[in-house]
Amino acid sequence: MDPLDVISSIEKVIPYFQPVFSADEHKIIGYEVLGRIIHENGEAVSLGPFFTGNDIPDEYKMEVDENVTSKALDKFISVNQEGLIFINRDARLLMIDHGQSFLELLLDYKDKGLQLNRIVLELSEKTFHGDFEQLLHVLLYYKTYGIKVAIDNVGGNMGELDRLSHFSPDILKVDLSQLRNDAGNKMYKDILFSLSVLARKIGASLLFENIEINYQLQFAWLNGGRYYQGYYLKHPSDSFLKSDVLKDKLKEKCQDYIRYEKKHLEAGYQFADDLHKEITQKLTQIKKQTEDLDILLNELAITFTDKCFRLYMCDENGFQVTSNILKVHGNWVSHQRFKGKNWSWRPYFLENILRMRINKKGLLSDIYSDIDSGEPIRTYSYPFGNGVYLFMDLSYEFLFEEDGLLY
Repeated sequence: MDPLDVISSIEKVIPYFQPVFSADEHKIIGYEVLGRIIHENGEAVSLGPFFTGNDIPDEYKMEVDENVTSKALDKFISVNQEGLIFINRDARLLMIDHGQSFLELLLDYKDKGLQLNRIVLELSEKTFHGDFEQLLHVLLYYKTYGIKVAIDNVGGNMGELDRLSHFSPDILKVDLSQLRNDAGNKMYKDILFSLSVLARKIGASLLFENIEINYQLQFAWLNGGRYYQGYYLKHPSDSFLKSDVLKDKLKEKCQDYIRYEKKHLEAGYQFADDLHKEITQKLTQIKKQTEDLDILLNELAITFTDKCFRLYMCDENGFQVTSNILKVHGNWVSHQRFKGKNWSWRPYFLENILRMRINKKGLLSDIYSDIDSGEPIRTYSYPFGNGVYLFMDLSYEFLFEEDGLLY
């Protein structure tokens, strides 16, 4: 896109509005402003390449940005539009004048009746290499006016997660374009889960964008997405929509997801309950023959060989009191070197021990990657008695064959 063509035809630059839907009310809660330019054939073409192009002068981008924003706010006010309005800014360009011109623009519209607490500054900060503390200071100053901050195109490396927490954002905006199907990249899913945990801890809402298929919408719902955006819901347009335009559809989708998730959870609880009964029955028989814990494990391994690939026992402080009984090429092998190792450092270990001690029932873990094999597995934990707890690692092959356990 020739930047001179855009600047010389700036009167043809117009705002488009892409709706943002909420998970709680299933309604439109606001619109993101997107830049378009009208070609001679009447087609509205995205200005995305113009704003992201490295060879386009900063002053051109800033002029077009302000033009699009002004036209969007004019329309927002003229039709008395409800909800939030999301305005994009590159942090690097924003900080050229320390955010002053952007704030002055908004204050001009405040005098025209715009409530600044309905503004969401959608900030792209990955290209920003300036004074980070100054950027934070500007954003905090904006917040004193009620302006909300959304961090756009959030990734997931640990350095970025730490950096994000300093912004105290109101919204984290997560791109789901990489997640096109259920066989999507597992590491990417784990990153998104980490972001959902971070958002909860810092009090931010998750907005999932680029939702183009039902699976992405379901994933967003399952992973704590409060807001949704994408072509699967509505395309951008030059006008506003009725806030409840998809209310019935989203409510129906939500009910489908709830039924699916409840079925999955019920399958896990039922499996755990059945396995608890099977183990209890088998132990009753074995304990009559021996009290040696390693022998007990071997007998359990043989009994449940179709379900698990590793068994061991720990005391309530996490110290392993048995060998590892591991399936190798279909045969059970004992590894004594694991005796005495401590596993209390593992996430949720002590919490789960206390839950089993209080409830006198076993627990089925969520799905996680095995450190040795890298395969998705689940662990079933069982209160053996006398302060000892059994851990049974369920194999991927078994979980794959069981409806509702590999999810």
